[in-house]
Amino acid sequence: MDPNALPEWIAGLQQRAPEFSDTYLAQRQRILADGAIPAKYKILMTMLVDALMAHPEGVAAIADRARAAGASEAEITETVEVAYLFGGTPALVTATNAFRTSA
Repeated sequence: MDPNALPEWIAGLQQRAPEFSDTYLAQRQRILADGAIPAKYKILMTMLVDALMAHPEGVAAIADRARAAGASEAEITETVEVAYLFGGTPALVTATNAFRTSA
């Protein structure tokens, strides 16, 4: 899995609404870039949200993106713990998909 790959759903958006897709992707790139909050922490935030929203494949893919952005395994593990704290056991089960690696 390419850690820089876009989510699969974006391909459909690009095909059906290319202008909107371009706008969305530009915003996404700007928002997730290094700023006051480093990019790796923003990516960990998205992993947390995917865990809370019960998206196991998203958690696994985003964890790989976080690793590629420099997140340590300890940071990923603590994000899984935060997911559990705020989402309970269902979020914990989903969040453990962060431990899957494509390597």
